[in-house]
Amino acid sequence: MKVSVTVLLLAAILSAWVSGNMGKTSRPNVVLIIADDLGWGELGSYGQRLIRTPHLDRLAAQGMRLTQAYSGAPTCAPSRNVLMTGKHLGHTTIRGNRPARDENGKQVEGQHPIPAEALTIAEVFRDAGYATGAMGKWGLGPVGSTGDPNEQGFDHFYGYNCQRVAHSYYPPHLWDDAEKVTINTQPIPGGKRQPEGPVTMEDWFDETYASDLIVAEAKAFIAEHRSEPFFLYLPFIEPHVAMHPPAELVESYPEEWDDREYRGQCGYLPHPRPRAGYAAMITHLDQHVGRVMAALEEHGLAENTLVIFSSDNGTTHGSANDPVFGIGGVDAAFFDSTAGLRGFKGSVYEGGLRVPFIAHWPGKIAAGSESDWPTYFPDLFASFCEVIAADVPDHVDGISILPTLTEEGGQAGRNPMVWVFAEYGGQVAVRFGKWKLLRRGLKSRAGPEPWELYDIQEDSAEARNLAAENPAIVAEGIEILRREMGENELFPVVLPEKR
Repeated sequence: MKVSVTVLLLAAILSAWVSGNMGKTSRPNVVLIIADDLGWGELGSYGQRLIRTPHLDRLAAQGMRLTQAYSGAPTCAPSRNVLMTGKHLGHTTIRGNRPARDENGKQVEGQHPIPAEALTIAEVFRDAGYATGAMGKWGLGPVGSTGDPNEQGFDHFYGYNCQRVAHSYYPPHLWDDAEKVTINTQPIPGGKRQPEGPVTMEDWFDETYASDLIVAEAKAFIAEHRSEPFFLYLPFIEPHVAMHPPAELVESYPEEWDDREYRGQCGYLPHPRPRAGYAAMITHLDQHVGRVMAALEEHGLAENTLVIFSSDNGTTHGSANDPVFGIGGVDAAFFDSTAGLRGFKGSVYEGGLRVPFIAHWPGKIAAGSESDWPTYFPDLFASFCEVIAADVPDHVDGISILPTLTEEGGQAGRNPMVWVFAEYGGQVAVRFGKWKLLRRGLKSRAGPEPWELYDIQEDSAEARNLAAENPAIVAEGIEILRREMGENELFPVVLPEKR
């Protein structure tokens, strides 16, 4: 049987087209990268002058940089809960960090689980036909619980289930879905003091560096699902202490930065060069992002992938145990980590909540663009729904910011942004329009502190409290908070009846 030249030619063209379009799907992929305790001013694209972040700076140069973006909470677990569910802190279940416990009340590995009825963004992606993967730090429920990532919409999870285990970059194990995989037979603890003797990096190194495995798993997920739409969630653990960066990165920063070692007096682990060590942690995070972007480009996926990069909260706060070093030996003042914002991690001031936010989507998001549109984590749920043409569930507190990212038409009005935080003395905050109203000490023995009101557009440093001058604005903010604060027995926060 003879085959015509035309048929052979058509077959060759089809084969070439299939080969050239391998990995391309009509529906966009979404990659969500979340840093751990990365401050608003710790990237070059956000004004950092000392720490090298070339890959993230390139991502910003090729996409959009948002300058008034906020996390879901000022600490890890509640912020990630807001991110996954699209509910703000007044409506979420997890409003603080709380360990998981068994039926006898004994603490177990993992954090208090989100409930079975929680609808996560991963479930929305999965129901829309997307492959879903998460690699990094989970912190929303132990394996086998209702908060298990495999029970909350992720086809595949690899990394740390528990935030406490993630204090070490050389842990005893990581989780591959429901399988506990030993990676270090002599793991390094997450915290230990060294009051005397020489402090060396080598004393705190072991065989297997967990972050390398996590990045490798992310690259493998991209390769495996290159021919179908996917949602990839990458909650990396950098730069959260303990400081465990590769020695060569530490040594690439100036020796004169460090005039004394850190001995673990503020928690976590000692380090001989804490300032260089912290910078190296962030540079290593930057390299992770570079490897992920290279994997997307290798498989021809970069142009059809929305990549979002942000942080779960602001930079690490100070410690009463040392006048210079903060928790884990971090010297935020040296790096100007908050870039003039007030407060740190654990605070509802801007420095605890405002985070870097970079969006990259070639052909959809203009290169080198910037926006001061206020946004926060609940908006990502609604935005991702719009990206994949899925209905936004009724429970979602955010709005889609896709019009801002793509600069197509005007952005719809901004609904209030709410934080009800049960820890660090009990705090609440609401941003509505240019105003931000907050109150601290709601669970303090000394009693609540006064209301604070700031014009964030004019006073991002929150230096001038305008509450006394604007009682009507204060009353408006209080009314929003009362309306948006649902009851929560696990993490109770109550507004005083009297102002």
